[in-house]
Formats: sequence, C-alpha cells, structure tokens
Amino acid sequence: MIDGSVRKIRNRREKLKQMIPIPQEEPETEEAGGTGVLLVGRFSRSVPVVVVVVLDIFMAKKGSLTPKLANRAVYMETASCPVTPRWNMERPFLTGRFHQEAKATSQQAGSKGFSMDTFILGTEKPIGCYPASVQELLLIDDLLSALVGIEGRYTSIKRVRGRDDRVSFLVDASMDLALQELAKRIFPLCENFLLINQFVESRSQFKNGLVNHAFAAALRALLLDYQAMVAQLEHQFRLGRLSIQGFWFFCQPMMGSMQALSTVIQKASANNFMGSTVLNLLQNQAKAMAGDHAVRSLLEKMTQCASSAYLGILERWVYEGVIDDPYGEFFIAENKSLQKESLTQDYDAKYWQQRYSLKDDIPSFLSNAAGTILTTGKYLNVMRECGHSVQVPVSENSKLMIFDSNHHYLECIKSAYNFSSGELLNLIKEKYDLMGKLRSIKHYFLLDQGDFLVHFMDIARDELVKRPDDISVEKLQSLLDLALRTTAAAADPCHEDLTCCVERSSLLKRLGTLKDLEISRPVSDSNDLEEPVSITGLETFSLSYKVQWPLSLVISRKALTKYQLIFRFLFHCKHVDRQLCGAWQVHQGVRALATRGTVITRSSVLCRSMLKFINSLLHYLTFEVLEPNWHMMNDRLQTAKSIDEVIQYHDFFLDKCLKECLLLLPELLKKVERLKSICLQYAAAIQWLISSSIYIPNPEEQSNIPKGSEKQKKWRSKSKPQVLKLAASDATTAVTDSVLKFAREFNFELQSLGPILSNSSQAEPYLTHLAQWILGVGNDQ
Repeated sequence: MIDGSVRKIRNRREKLKQMIPIPQEEPETEEAGGTGVLLVGRFSRSVPVVVVVVLDIFMAKKGSLTPKLANRAVYMETASCPVTPRWNMERPFLTGRFHQEAKATSQQAGSKGFSMDTFILGTEKPIGCYPASVQELLLIDDLLSALVGIEGRYTSIKRVRGRDDRVSFLVDASMDLALQELAKRIFPLCENFLLINQFVESRSQFKNGLVNHAFAAALRALLLDYQAMVAQLEHQFRLGRLSIQGFWFFCQPMMGSMQALSTVIQKASANNFMGSTVLNLLQNQAKAMAGDHAVRSLLEKMTQCASSAYLGILERWVYEGVIDDPYGEFFIAENKSLQKESLTQDYDAKYWQQRYSLKDDIPSFLSNAAGTILTTGKYLNVMRECGHSVQVPVSENSKLMIFDSNHHYLECIKSAYNFSSGELLNLIKEKYDLMGKLRSIKHYFLLDQGDFLVHFMDIARDELVKRPDDISVEKLQSLLDLALRTTAAAADPCHEDLTCCVERSSLLKRLGTLKDLEISRPVSDSNDLEEPVSITGLETFSLSYKVQWPLSLVISRKALTKYQLIFRFLFHCKHVDRQLCGAWQVHQGVRALATRGTVITRSSVLCRSMLKFINSLLHYLTFEVLEPNWHMMNDRLQTAKSIDEVIQYHDFFLDKCLKECLLLLPELLKKVERLKSICLQYAAAIQWLISSSIYIPNPEEQSNIPKGSEKQKKWRSKSKPQVLKLAASDATTAVTDSVLKFAREFNFELQSLGPILSNSSQAEPYLTHLAQWILGVGNDQ
C-alpha cells in the first residue's frame, strides 16, 4: 500500500513536470531521528479516499514505552464510560490535528537534526516566477489538497492566535492578485472541513455522549459526500477541464452548508455541549437559516440523526419506565437516594415530586410534552416496583426513533401516557382498593362511625387522664383493639390497620410546627401557640393507620398527619361534649328537688348554653364541613383520569377541611380552645360541688320505691330539708361565686368570638352558619 502511494505521487509529479518547468527537487532525506514522511494519495477517479501514511514511527526513547506497549495503554474517561485507547488521543495523525502537531514537533526538535522541510515534498520557487496560466494550475493542485486539509507547495496552514481550534490558510504573496482573491474565497471551505473533521474525531470518544456520537456519525457521512466532490474535481483537473473559475463554481453549493455546520460546531465545542443542548443548538441554527432551504434541510437532517440516540432513551422511558442514560444526557434525572418507604415515615417526603424530576436542559421539540413524558415513566415505574410487569404496547408506527415535522412522536407519547395512567389507576383502585381504604379512614379519623370511640373513651378513661409521658401506648392499643372488635367497626376489613399514638404537644403547638400549612397568623397576638400548663392524653391522643405501597402515594405521611389534626380536634370536642353531658345529668338528678331560685337553676342554664355551643360546633364540623367535602372528593375521584389527579383531589379535600375546621385560623381556634377549656373546668367543678353539697339518691334506689308508700314520703321529707339547708347555708356562697365566675368567663369569650366570626364570614362564607349558631347561643344567654 505504501509503495503504491509513493508510486502514485511520483507519477503525478512527472506529469506536472511535463506540463510546467519545475526546478529539480532535492532528494528527500530521512533523518536519523526516525522522522516520518507524509505521503498523500488524494483521490483516484471518483472514489473518495484519503490516505495518510506514516512511513516511519518515532523511535522509542530510552526508558519509554515501546510502540506496542503504548498502543495497549488505556485510561478511563469517567466512571461509567468504556475505556479509550491512549493512542486515540496522542497520535496526531488520528485526531485531525497533524498540521499543528507536526509544526510544533519540528520547532521543538529543530536542534536534533530534523526540520519542517522533511514533512513537505521538497522546496519550491516562489509561484510569482511562473506565468499566470501556470500559477492557476499550481493553485488548483494546491487547493485540491487544501480541501482535504493538507498543505500544498504554495499554500500553508497557520493556527489562529488565541483560538486553538481554528486554523487559517495562507497563500504565497507573490501569486497573481486575481488568483489570490479566488483562493481566499475558497479557503473558508477548507477551514470548515478541518474544523468539522476535528470535531468528528474528538466527539467520537465515549465521554461525549450518545448525541455527540450520533452527530459525529452524521457529519462523517456528510464528509464522505464532500470528499466525493473533491475527488470529482480532481478527476476533472486531471482531464484538463477544470479552471479556477470552475473550481469556485463547483465549491459554492457546499459553502453554505459547511459554514452553517461550522457555526454549530464552534458553539458546541466552546461550551462543551452534550445531549439536549446539542439538539437545541442544531434546531436554533436551522430556524436561523430559514431563507436557505438547502442548508435548513441539511440541519434538520442532522438534527434527526443526532436525536435518534436521544429518542432511544426516551422510548425506553415512556414505554418501560426505565432510564437508560449512561452519559447523563436525558432531561429526566433520577434521585436514587429517595426511597418509597419515606412516604409513610417522613412528613416532608419528596419521593413523588423529586425521585424523578426534570432538568433545565430540555430539547425544544419536547418542551411542551416534558411533563407528560415525566409522568408517563413515573407511572410505569410505580407499577414495576409493585411487581406488576407492564409495558406499553409498541407497534412499528409507535416507534420514537424518528423525529419529524409532523409531530408523530407527540401522538406516541400521548398514547403511552393514556395507557400507563389508566393501568396504574385501575391497579390502585381495583387491586389495592383505594376507595375502601379512604372510607375506612373516614370512619375512624373523621368519626363517621363513632360507636367504637364511645366505647373506647369509656374503657380508656383512666389511662387518658394521665400525662402524656405516663401513658402506656401498648395498653391504649389493646383497649382500642377491644373497642374495635366489640363494635360495628369489626365488620371493616381494614380495622386491623388502625393503631393509636400519643403526641407530646398540644394541637396548637403541633400546628405551629407544620410550616407548609397556610396558617393565617394574626399580627397583634404572638402567644397563639403557647403550650398549655398541663396537658393530658385527652388533648394528645391520636390515631394512626398502616398504609402500604403504592397507596402511600395518596395516603402519605403528610396526608395522615392532616387526618390526625382533624381527629384530635374532633376527639377533644367529643370529650368536652361527654363531660358537659355528665354535668347535665347531675343537674337532671336534682330536678325533683326544690331548686327553683337557687344557684342550681343558674348552673343548669349555663350548662345548657355550653352544650348548645359544643353541639353547634360539632354539627358544623361534621355536617357542614366534613360530609359535604367528602362527597365532593368522592365524586371527583370517580372521574379521575390519573393518579396525579387522585393525589390532587385528596390533598385539596384535606386542606379545605383543615381550613374550614378552623385549624388554619389561629385567632378563631384559640377562642374555641379557650371556650372548651372553660366548659371542661365548669363540668368538673359543678359535678363535684353538687355531688358534695347535695344528697342525690341513686336513680335505681328511687325507682324501686313504690309510689305513695311510706318510704317515698320519708324520702321526700328527708330531701326537701336538705335542699332548704343548702339554700340557707353559707356554703352556697362558694358554689354561687363559682357558677357566676364560669358564666362571666364563658359569656365574655362567647361574645368576643361572635364579632370575629361575623367579620371572618365575609371573607370565608363557610363560617356563616357557625356564626349564626354561636350568636344564637349568645342571645340565649
């Protein structure tokens, strides 16, 4: 092969000697240092072939690696990239930079006995010594070499100062000015070829990513057509049919295309673009060349070729839910540190939002569908983690390997989204019974079926009155299980998932720790979230629920926390209601006694007002807030098209319930908590005062006395003096003062709550009914 190339160049020179008088060349010498001689066999006929042969390899210096061992040396570009041979980076004749490397080598090694003259085929006289017709032939011969990046006799390559990736071609200054002008017009094409060729070589390395690999392959195919054009020009030149004007004419069609590609390559190289940024750069350049149809078509074709590998990654994501992205080019990032178990453990878990997320660099042709693409793969990934093997049906028409202008790929993405969304929704609704779980949570947390709670509060009263640190959660759990098994809740197949827990802070304090809740804090009062002096299990008791994957996407730790806040508020209201009912029963026990006009009558009126208040509050919470919002959410979930809509509707339901249950209005909530505290203090005090001051017979004992008998007469005669004694005794002063004190405090807080509710109801219409009921209680007073 080497002998044939040498013979070809010698034959060509003999022909040139016959055409023009060329001075006799000095014989080529081979330096002792082993410097190679560059031989170029440019083209033969119309077959594009560029042969660069190194006749001699630099001799290995003492202590250095031999060429055989040097070729075997490899290195790792990155941890995930395959190995790349070192010689692919170090040997200049394989990287397209041999012009600069050869010059640098000759300058550095000039003292060792070899110079740049050994890299060119002899020395020539200035071209100005020849007639214009001969200059034209010599120039054409040099330009044919320059088109493939090789210096000629009268043309040279010079690196642009400050731009290592750019070179410029220079011509002998003694050349005819007209020929110089034509040569300078053609030189940009030669420079663009060198730039593109160098980009192809450098971007073919593993570390540059699949998009750059595909782009470089497309450029390599284009360079083959370019080299074919050069081969045809050389053929015409050999036949004596090519003038310098014809040379310029035939080169013009490639000028625009090569210049446009050169612009793209310069930007990509300067910024080290990879992946979607390369695709966006190609698309933007194509739009900028809207006036040149041929160049625009070429750039669009390049975009299609470069995006083929990218669309392969996209196809696996939207059809299988797998990110096959070895070089990190895809616009979807996976955070493997986020695990699905965090959904049931961490209130601020970001698994669904951040396990897979969008990067900043999104291909412009996919920007409008980026959210759909992200969601489609997330749905498929959820099903795969559930052990439910599913894959989007793929046909020949649904392949994403082609990027075209008719946006067929967008239709494929939409169909894949519809399939994955429907499959995941059916899986969660049918196999994992999402609606059944939500109904079960409603029964327990929203007190939809509260018979188990009444039984539980009866049997767990002694434990719940303790301080939170003294409560045995295990004992409470066993009592809760007993209450569930002995009431209607036993029919619920999910009742075993219910557990209990005891918080360490009050409801107001807990609300203050949840920073993501949109709590409207009053400006004037900064003590809204103060911890009560003493709290018991009645204020801190709460329920919990065991939720498995993938239902934890909907019923996450955050959602359960919101359910718990609502439950704690309802549970404490129920406790206040039970205590007031107990006080009312005490009053009813003394109705048969002559209590008219005594403090017992005033206390009975106050107890009735308090019961009306707490019953109005419970009625508002259950029938005005929870039930309507639940039915609205249930209807929306029936028509939901995706799991994201399910999550959205469920979160909206919880946020709306929190707000309408006054939990996000600290000013109102503090007033309500103050009123409930007064009610509890009153109920405890009045029961003790009446029970300790008046003899109240056992209702069973009273019922066993026959009417009209002597026993009944004795009982009446005995109880009447006691009541009269109470009315006349000094001990009634303390009872009267206590009742009046509770009445003043309750009426004051109730009257201060009325205007706040009236004003808030103008901005929040859902408070209108509650304001009417509260004001009604105040009017009764």
